[in-house]
Amino acid sequence: MKKKWFTLFVLPIATLLLAGCSFKQTGQSITAVGSSALQPLVEAAGDEFTKENPGEFINVQGGGSGTGLSQIQTGSVEIGNSDLYASQKSGIDASKLVDHKVAVVGVTPVINRKIPVKNLTTTQLAKIFSGDITNWQQLGGPDQEIVVINRAQGSGTRDTFERWVMKGRSAVQAQEQDSTGMVRQIVATTPGAISYMAFPYVDKTVKTVNVDGITPTAKHVTTNQWQIWSYEHMYTNGQPSGLTARFMAYILSDSIQDKVVAKMGYIPVKDMQVSRSLQGKVVEINHEK
Repeated sequence: MKKKWFTLFVLPIATLLLAGCSFKQTGQSITAVGSSALQPLVEAAGDEFTKENPGEFINVQGGGSGTGLSQIQTGSVEIGNSDLYASQKSGIDASKLVDHKVAVVGVTPVINRKIPVKNLTTTQLAKIFSGDITNWQQLGGPDQEIVVINRAQGSGTRDTFERWVMKGRSAVQAQEQDSTGMVRQIVATTPGAISYMAFPYVDKTVKTVNVDGITPTAKHVTTNQWQIWSYEHMYTNGQPSGLTARFMAYILSDSIQDKVVAKMGYIPVKDMQVSRSLQGKVVEINHEK
């Protein structure tokens, strides 16, 4: 008798659990992979999108711009996030991908807060990361060894930094990190450390420095006074459709661009006073209506 009642009790519960699983599986989802600099924005937009569209989910993962471009090229994901133009990455057929510029992001040098240096020239910064300057005393700081923390190869943030700071110089052998969050933690806790990161990741645990007397602000990026910046690209394999198309339209909408992009430390493309080509040519934008 007890066995019979047990069976009668358990079967309805099991049926409900299975039904619940089936219900969850009916929801639509897409995956966006790549740039860690862009990841927080896509995550925030994805959360807002799901709130407005219950049952539709945006899965967001990091891994770097190189990963995003390779994954979207193979069709493994619906969106590849990148700080790079697809044509900048070897092995990527940019002609098959569609570029959606969703924001601009500035990249700034960051140092351990105990280093009392406030300004570096572009040349000094390049010499630090090439290993030609190795002590903060050479820069007006304390007699403290400089500890360089670099981003890993394939990082769009690293490419942006090297393109506008290193300008062909080879980087010194140094610790490399895939995660911007880990870079921030290491700089914050390592005496004499220096690295670089996208504006949205900067917090009070690290200290930014001016470059050539210019402060790292969104306003200075919009005019190209602060030159270490890049477009944030979301690539699709061909023209997007379905949920992917609707999410791309959503992240480019005024609602997200005005309320989320700027609030998180990115710069809406429409706020830029200049445009910059892949080759680096800067042109002023006429915003007259």
